[in-house]
Amino acid sequence: MRNTLTAQAEERDLAQLDRLIAAHEKLLTDRMRCSLELREAARATLAGGVASAWQDSQPGAIWIEHGEGGRVRDADGTEYVDMHGGFGAGLAGHAHPAVVEAVERRVHLGTHFGHPTEDLIPVSRLLRDRFRLPLWRFSNSGTEATMDAVHLMRVATGRKRIIKVEGAYHGHHDSVQVSTFPTPEGMDIGPDHRPRSVPHGPAIPGEFVGLTVAVPFGDIDAVRTVLEESPDSVAGMIIEPVMLNIGVVVPPASYLAELADLLHAHGAYLAYDEVKTGLAVAPGGATELFGVTPDIVCLAKALGGGLPCGAIGGTAELMELIADNTYQQVGTFNGNPLTMAVARAMLTEVLTPEAYSRLEALRVAIVTGVEELMARYGIPGHVASVGAKGSVIFADRLRDYRDFLRSPAPWRRAHWLYQVGGGILLPSWGKSEQFTLSVQHTMEDARLYVANFERLCRDVRPARRTEVAS
Repeated sequence: MRNTLTAQAEERDLAQLDRLIAAHEKLLTDRMRCSLELREAARATLAGGVASAWQDSQPGAIWIEHGEGGRVRDADGTEYVDMHGGFGAGLAGHAHPAVVEAVERRVHLGTHFGHPTEDLIPVSRLLRDRFRLPLWRFSNSGTEATMDAVHLMRVATGRKRIIKVEGAYHGHHDSVQVSTFPTPEGMDIGPDHRPRSVPHGPAIPGEFVGLTVAVPFGDIDAVRTVLEESPDSVAGMIIEPVMLNIGVVVPPASYLAELADLLHAHGAYLAYDEVKTGLAVAPGGATELFGVTPDIVCLAKALGGGLPCGAIGGTAELMELIADNTYQQVGTFNGNPLTMAVARAMLTEVLTPEAYSRLEALRVAIVTGVEELMARYGIPGHVASVGAKGSVIFADRLRDYRDFLRSPAPWRRAHWLYQVGGGILLPSWGKSEQFTLSVQHTMEDARLYVANFERLCRDVRPARRTEVAS
């Protein structure tokens, strides 16, 4: 009887969520008329009216005109606590005094030369100490960093195939645009334990799909199977040590260490995509947090303090292939002096021990507040978080991408609308991304996030607690 009542209540939840989503999308649309007008005006000269497909959200892109501290203001004059953080780049918040000072000092000395400048030395030394990898090179985005990592593993081994996690996003170069966000509608994505590699859209040639093998996150046996079935063909594996394209998924205990040992036993390399986790989950990223140093680390986002950046660090053996030009790692803007000046400020003045203590206090406040509400109202799921990153997971279990596909999308969409409607800006779509805290957020901001979540709970389940208890 209890299961029947629970199922009926869950059906009513979904019906109520559909009603709330429609109502709150209208409220948001009514509030963002200037943003919608700007989008229409942009269509004449800007493809789709936005600068990136990631900005093309429903009910429309929110155009931002100003940011300061932990807040931004949109074109309609609405102010938000910014936990979108530029998809995770905003660890410093906006107009941080140390970042502003670094930009102002450097801009008067010149912003680009195509030659090295002195800040390259302290930045690379600081990254060496934080991530325990001796040699570094810089680029301009996370996509470039992961592209360099894949290229380097192939050059070092003379092999072509790589392994990646199903549902993981590593940028938009061909080798990793495979099984990025596959859905079973209209395509064969294979069984849970053995995903089928599929292209992320029509731009990806089938030849690349055949060279990239998708596996479930956290499944060491799946990696072992690929390596044993295709001996001496895999160059390496690229992985987010904490999977962030579907919320937040922390790796199983010992998984990363076993992964490194297994790949090395087969003559392959391990590359961490720490574009989102690097600096955000600990001073030395997930590399420090879990105590397993990969062969290559890819960084971007937070390192640049809001400026475009990318970086790879690697073992002496691998990076020698760059040093002697066996692999030519190039880019006109690599090590750009403005970016390096800000990166130095981020590593020395912004991301201090005190800043990480502050981020941890804010994270705990959100996690404990939201999970208490989930328990009180009987909302399914939990909050997954690490460092400055966190996500409400509306499912009892989230181990990998297939679990995510089975989780209820209406809860995620409604939560995004309630947070944005209540003054907390989160990553667009309310699909799968996580919040990013900044060093300039306050405890008041954390309490607002929790308060918005309570409004959602009350509106969806005012009577559910009594039904389930009976």
